[in-house]
Amino acid sequence: MATTLNIETLAKEDALEIFTQMLLIRRFEEEAERLYRRGLVRGFLHTYIGEEAIAVGAIPNLREDDYVIGHYRDHGHALARGVDPKAAMAELCGKATGCSGGKGGSMHLFDAEKHFMGGHAIVGGQLPLAIGIALGVKLKKLDSVVMCFFGDGAVNEGEFHEAMNMASLWKLPVVFMLENNLYGMGTDVNRSRAGGASIFGAAEPYMIPAVQIDGMDVMAVRETVSEGIAKVREGTGPVFIEAMAYRFHGHSMADPSNYRDNEEVQENRSRDPIDKFREDCLEAGKIEATDLELAAEKVDLVVQEAREFAEQSPEPAPEELYTHIYADPEEN
Repeated sequence: MATTLNIETLAKEDALEIFTQMLLIRRFEEEAERLYRRGLVRGFLHTYIGEEAIAVGAIPNLREDDYVIGHYRDHGHALARGVDPKAAMAELCGKATGCSGGKGGSMHLFDAEKHFMGGHAIVGGQLPLAIGIALGVKLKKLDSVVMCFFGDGAVNEGEFHEAMNMASLWKLPVVFMLENNLYGMGTDVNRSRAGGASIFGAAEPYMIPAVQIDGMDVMAVRETVSEGIAKVREGTGPVFIEAMAYRFHGHSMADPSNYRDNEEVQENRSRDPIDKFREDCLEAGKIEATDLELAAEKVDLVVQEAREFAEQSPEPAPEELYTHIYADPEEN
């Protein structure tokens, strides 16, 4: 899976779309953090700031009939899949108009119509679910693909190995997307995994083709994932892509992130995927500065409307406690 695609091959419209999607995720997350500080987002809040190139480089390669499932840092995945920012923000605020009815919150954004099968709070819990979806796809003789996002911390879970083994044995249509941001909560991956930060070799014992890429380079992600999806559609089984990245903020809003040196953070901030893509586009003459300014204004308006929608939306009605559960309260 080569990564030779460059800015010059992009149409202006595609370049603007990539920039706009990454900036939307960034601005959405920044607004979510402000709402958290105001007490409107409760519970945990894990933002995707710094990792936008992975979701935007990967998810738009999928078709409408493909599936996406991820972990609890799921806002970027949802927005890249086309989930309405208003519904996503309302869900973060626990409102009835949220994409999960206000019952899921930050870690459980869902949109079944878009085949976005949710974020999942249990580390590694989405992996067996991805395998189940993929098995259903195969039994129905469809050529849909399941893209499963997980973090470096999930690799140490038993579900990871079980999922890899079954996906390989049954030749299931899964694109395993590892987002390695180098930290599992506050623990450096080199301290939590015997093999260190380079994880893609873990796929070799399961005979799954694997590659490691720069997850902060949206063009590298775009090309590698496109080729991976095409390979999976051939029916030969899963692929494994390790995207190396770095979260700019703490693990969650409750994390002061004092386990990382300032020099390390600043060094990685200098590799900001949005800034890099913007500079590359300008240097290549692909986009004018005025185009980027207009796109940024539109993004700010979308995020403002999402915030206002979330603030003005109602709380779920008390009787909603009894919906979407297995037991019928009238029979108890």
